[in-house]
Amino acid sequence: MKLKTRIFISFFIVTLVPIILMLVMTIGFLSFQAATIKSSYGIDLTHLTPDIRALVLQFIFSMLAVQLVTGVILSVWIYQGVSTPLYKLTRATKSIRDGNLDFEVPPEGVEEIRELCEDFEEMRIQLKQANEEKLENDRQNRELISNISHDLRTPITAVKGYVEGIMDGVADTPEKMDRYIRTIYNKTNEMDRLINELTFYSKINTNRIPYNFNKVNVQSFFGDAAEALENELTSKGIAFSYDNAVGSDVTIIADVEQLGRVINNIVGNSVKYMDKDEKKIDLRVRDTGDEVEIVIADNGKGIASRDLGKIFDRFYRADSSRSASQGGSGIGLSIVKKILEDHGGRVWAASQEGEGTEMHFVMRKYQEQA
Repeated sequence: MKLKTRIFISFFIVTLVPIILMLVMTIGFLSFQAATIKSSYGIDLTHLTPDIRALVLQFIFSMLAVQLVTGVILSVWIYQGVSTPLYKLTRATKSIRDGNLDFEVPPEGVEEIRELCEDFEEMRIQLKQANEEKLENDRQNRELISNISHDLRTPITAVKGYVEGIMDGVADTPEKMDRYIRTIYNKTNEMDRLINELTFYSKINTNRIPYNFNKVNVQSFFGDAAEALENELTSKGIAFSYDNAVGSDVTIIADVEQLGRVINNIVGNSVKYMDKDEKKIDLRVRDTGDEVEIVIADNGKGIASRDLGKIFDRFYRADSSRSASQGGSGIGLSIVKKILEDHGGRVWAASQEGEGTEMHFVMRKYQEQA
């Protein structure tokens, strides 16, 4: 049964039934009074004067009018307080069904309906945010697939070319064969890194990063990391320096593998955007009291100040055209931020265009419980 029908029936019951009962009771009362007066005093009131009859009728019609007007006003008031917001909610529901979330449901009506409108509006906002996040995630996933595909195509093409060269006998000397094999090895390592990065990204999206936290000696860990970096960077013609001013007994709680990923991602990003003839990267470790600060500095092309706050966003590229030509999935620094936040640390960047960039991140020291 519709609300309008229910209100009409309620109006009939609340308004007309009391009027009918009042008329019946009035007529019965007047008949009883007339019979009583006639039997007691011998006066017959059945023949009332026209003025008295008119007065009685006027009183009855006045009561009827008041009852009707009151009933109409109450019915309209109740109907508007419920029907109008319900109609808007119905339209809003159809809009959501059709995929349109760009509207607003203002709270109105009786208190219960107003609360329903407020809850509905909150639900609409959450649905819109979830839909926008889904669209953004879909866009980012498409961009990631495009980036990874682009990055994989280059080393695969190179590997294919060098393998064909070996098969065709182009590598006809031991020196040339050795160079071909080393190139193939380096390209396959590059593909392996890209695949690992993609796998790790999928784990970030599902919050399933496999951490293995342990006590880590700062001096020992960064000493080993610096030695590996020096070997790698030197082979690429990049000067490397390392300075550790932290005591030999300072420890942190960390996942060694993921912390190594942080360093490699930052250094890899620095190498990618080197534009100087004499390239250099510095690794510095400092004791700042309750925390350990790590600085990885380069003399690359630098980052514009307007981009510094965005470089840790997923897929953000300060120079999309240059980034596309140089490769990269665009998620390296976002992975860095995620890992450090999961370690209870934080990361930020300082840079000057044309001079270079410094990546800073801090981690809390481990302190034995008393």
